[in-house]
Amino acid sequence: MILTTTESVPGYRVVKLCGLAKGCSVRSLHLGEDLLAQLKNAVGGEVHEYTQVFAQTREQALDRMMRDARSMGANAIIGVRFQSAEIASGVAELMVYGTAVVVEKE
Repeated sequence: MILTTTESVPGYRVVKLCGLAKGCSVRSLHLGEDLLAQLKNAVGGEVHEYTQVFAQTREQALDRMMRDARSMGANAIIGVRFQSAEIASGVAELMVYGTAVVVEKE
C-alpha cells in the first residue's frame, strides 16, 4: 500500500477514486505509567511513556486506515492527514484519513 501526504504519487497515475479511508485508535496509559509520566513532565524533557503509547496508537490507526482502503479495492492512499484530540483526562484519540485510490505506473 502506497501512503503519501501529497495529492499524487510520482511515477503513477490515479485510475480510480475509491473514497475516504480512515482509521482511529484511542489509548490511555496504565495508571502507574501515567503517574510516572506526570512526574517526569514536572521535571521536563521527553516523556518516553507517552512517546511509546502514541507511537503504538499511530501504527494501529494507520493499519486500520489501510485495511479500510483495501476493502474498497485501493492500492494507495493520497493526502494522508493525522488529527489527535484528548477525549478524557489521560485518554487520547488519533484519527488518520486520506483518499483511497487505485494507481498504476505511468
